[in-house]
Amino acid sequence: MATGETGFSDVVFDLISVQYHSLKAGHDYGQYVRDAENGGHTQIAEFFRQVMKEDSERARRCHEFLTQLEGTKEAGPAVR
Repeated sequence: MATGETGFSDVVFDLISVQYHSLKAGHDYGQYVRDAENGGHTQIAEFFRQVMKEDSERARRCHEFLTQLEGTKEAGPAVR
């Protein structure tokens, strides 16, 4: 379990990274849905909605795992 200079484990860093990127992508996909709808591409818009839903679920799962790690050594340095 590497902690680098931050005191956080690689696993925690990785979960936070995946969660961030999933949430960021979900935000961007909203524009993709609008673009597809504006272009009359209903199936493509639905595809983007599905991708957005999958990223939302991915972010939720990361949150669950981070909650499980809360209070452990892997979660990082304790706030004093």
